[in-house]
Amino acid sequence: MSTLNDGSSSPPALHLYINMGNVHTLPANSVGPKGSLQEKLLAIKAAGFVGIQGEEPPLCHSMGLGCAGSARFNTPCEVAPGVSALKAEGFECATLHVGWGHESDAEIDALVSEIIGVSIAENFPLYIETHRATITQDSWRTVQMVARHPGVRFNGDFSHWYTGLEMPYGDMIDKLNFMTPVFERVRFFHGRMGNSSHIQVPLADPTMSGAVEHFKEIWVRCLTGFLQTAVPGDFLVFAPELLHPEINYARTIINAQGERVEESDRWLEALQYAQIIQTCFATAQQRVTNNGANRP
Repeated sequence: MSTLNDGSSSPPALHLYINMGNVHTLPANSVGPKGSLQEKLLAIKAAGFVGIQGEEPPLCHSMGLGCAGSARFNTPCEVAPGVSALKAEGFECATLHVGWGHESDAEIDALVSEIIGVSIAENFPLYIETHRATITQDSWRTVQMVARHPGVRFNGDFSHWYTGLEMPYGDMIDKLNFMTPVFERVRFFHGRMGNSSHIQVPLADPTMSGAVEHFKEIWVRCLTGFLQTAVPGDFLVFAPELLHPEINYARTIINAQGERVEESDRWLEALQYAQIIQTCFATAQQRVTNNGANRP
């Protein structure tokens, strides 16, 4: 599968996008973007994001913003027409939920082979998401899938593994090393952190100090994998995707007025995520430089 490339001779880069689910669903007390879609996009661009994931590629392009899509494919026959529709709408790539998680290896192989083939044929990056209720819901099966399909590329939404597989329970470094084949193939991120029991938790929560460091290490490993194989013009997307309580992501509390409200402002959290991933990218660049210097 292809990696996003802007056609330039620029060094491989990190591009900050934001998933529109992080924006459209903000409560009234958030300081995040308000108003029409165009007004929201203007605020997003002013905050330093260079693209979005979600909707209206023509409007995004007219404003100098990139635009990524998303889709769900449950059978191989859905892939080609689905990608054709995404391209026609003007999306530059897509993250994918694939299958429901109960597929046999043969069914997984058929899906992944078709996704890789269509991605190459259409020159359209397709990134299979690490997500619950999909073929990637289990890290062991996902690593085995990579061994059979080394050309696969991923959207790393590792909150699903961190919480769903309770990754902190056990030897974390051993687990991260095992997942290396996945990390090396991440070319898109959904930015979200959780703890061992909750998939999306504010960064300042007391339970998150260890989790934040774990996620940073995961992200650095992914970014290092990207940099080790990237060519000029290649870029990897990081898109915060902090979702609303109506779908059981953001937690809520009762405030002093007796109202049930979200624990934090997900817009401000997304801005913090943008700072974190840029630091991770710098760390990954240094690791690649150091590894190169240490080669005989």
